[in-house]
Amino acid sequence: MMRFFFSVLSLCVLSTADAQVRLPRLLRDSMVLQRDTKVKVWGWAAPGEKVQVTFNKKTYKTTTAADGKWSLFIQPTKAGGPYTLNIDGSNHITLKDVLAGDVWVCAGQSNMVHQMSLHSVRYADEIAKANYPQIRQFWVPNITALQGPQEDLPSGSWKAANPKDVLDFSAVAYFFAKSLYEKYGVPIGIINASWGGVPIEAMMSEASLKEFPNILSTVEKNKDTAYVNGTNRKTALAARPPRGEDKGMTSAKPWHDPTYEPKGWRPINIPGYWEDQGIKDLDGVVWYRREIDVPASMTNTQAKVFLGRIVDADALYINGKQVGNTGYMYPQRRYTVPAGLLKPGKNLFVVRVTNNGGKGGFVPDKPYQLFAGNDTVDLKGEWHYKVGQVFTPQRSFVPGIALQNQPASLYNAMVAPLTSYTVKGFNWYQGESNAGRPEEYARLQPAMIQDWLQKWNAPTAPFFFVQLPGFMEMSYLPTESSWAAFREAQTKSLSLPNTGMAVAIDLGEWNDIHPDRKKEVGERLALQAMKVAYGEKALVAGGPLYQSAQKDGARIILSFTNVGSGLITNDGEELSEFAIAGADKKFVWAKAKIEGDKIIVWNDEVQNPVHVRYAWADNPVNPNLYNKEGLPASPFGATVNP
Repeated sequence: MMRFFFSVLSLCVLSTADAQVRLPRLLRDSMVLQRDTKVKVWGWAAPGEKVQVTFNKKTYKTTTAADGKWSLFIQPTKAGGPYTLNIDGSNHITLKDVLAGDVWVCAGQSNMVHQMSLHSVRYADEIAKANYPQIRQFWVPNITALQGPQEDLPSGSWKAANPKDVLDFSAVAYFFAKSLYEKYGVPIGIINASWGGVPIEAMMSEASLKEFPNILSTVEKNKDTAYVNGTNRKTALAARPPRGEDKGMTSAKPWHDPTYEPKGWRPINIPGYWEDQGIKDLDGVVWYRREIDVPASMTNTQAKVFLGRIVDADALYINGKQVGNTGYMYPQRRYTVPAGLLKPGKNLFVVRVTNNGGKGGFVPDKPYQLFAGNDTVDLKGEWHYKVGQVFTPQRSFVPGIALQNQPASLYNAMVAPLTSYTVKGFNWYQGESNAGRPEEYARLQPAMIQDWLQKWNAPTAPFFFVQLPGFMEMSYLPTESSWAAFREAQTKSLSLPNTGMAVAIDLGEWNDIHPDRKKEVGERLALQAMKVAYGEKALVAGGPLYQSAQKDGARIILSFTNVGSGLITNDGEELSEFAIAGADKKFVWAKAKIEGDKIIVWNDEVQNPVHVRYAWADNPVNPNLYNKEGLPASPFGATVNP
């Protein structure tokens, strides 16, 4: 009888807990609500439960539906705050420090992820001066869902831009928000839903993929949990064969131990890849060592080591002590050396590098230095290496299902829970993972934009995106380029209303898919917002954009939009990066000159030009066409009208 009593009591407690009003994760203290429009407030409670919301001296009431959901709209609120929002049902919830301003969804892959902390050297002053309590970010956690759209997020909170918390802000989104805040003085909220390395289709809903049957078939297959789990089990079983031991860690004395006596080490240069320095096709672990002379002035204070970028993973030891490690190739290595570890004279630096595929080693054209106070020691030059472990090539490859890369998986888990939150507009920085499929992307991105606007019930909301910057080796001859074709594919979305593109061709780095100059990207997105979203119609928000081409004998006359105050070269030199071709499509460099708001292009050896290109390369050498407002022209390729 007593057991029955406690069972009934437990059921009552659970029932009471389930009946309580619950809010989605986005509705939290310090949130920013969209100003000047009706804003949805929603949540869950027991069916039939009455819910009351009080905000800005107004009260709103509703009744929970049979499915346990409730929602209501609060009246438009002018920019300002802080406000308090109270929700009452069987329980009471108070949300404090609520602002009314403009809310922007910022989404994409790693270049939209990249936090201020990863660019703390370039933006040290910006971080130190970040005192913007009315700029706030909600960071959406990285989660996946293959079986359908989710209603809520598992975690997340709103944080304001101060020197501590701004380190976690997306750098692009922060500079976008900062530009708007300084211009208009209204609170800016950022909701960041991004995940490094993902394709666009992962962020698209199942409905938006209906015109892409091959992708849609993957969505259907992935709904079968047994299929997904079974495939990934097979992948795990077929994983790399046993790799054995790293001799550098298992020998009597580890190779980073200062008392270890090195034998059989060979010279090698840093930076550089070991495949380019006498080691053939090695995947495995390679140890580097060098004794570095350190002046006494650097030994009684905290120091910094910059080790550029390393492919793939590394651990740095100084005088036997590990001072830093990174598990993948993309972040720049910036490690802190505690005070007292360095000593006057010779110090042993040892780096353990693990490479899983492709070229391994130290990426060229990056900083390799030791800093302390005002002193700097160069770490480039000759080191010595020894191979600690060789990975046996994988005998067979069974592709697995990376959940974050599956179509609709991130839309379901990270985007769908946001669609009830009223927003001003969207920023999108993605494409590197789709760069090999430009023709498909020209259809995918517009489909996603239109679907998101529909899902948010915001058909006229502005949507801005970043054109991919220059990346990879430069070519000094006209060449074909998947990245150039992809940039052109991105421009197709400009045919949709209320869209804008931030050109970043001049902001890339040949050896880094994550270029450091994020501020310009954010500010160029903000210019698009000022023009499209904030009504500054006369503002020149972008660089010259190809409009049309006409033949004039053996010359081609190009016309552009976004000419602004006039066309210029940003370096004062002749125009470069123009190429033309006849019907044979054999491109040669062309001469080009500015005449008013047009550009004349020709090559004396091509008497009947049909095709013209500008900055058509993965990483064009000198794309110097700008308008006088200082904004770069978008790369393009065109066929001339007869």
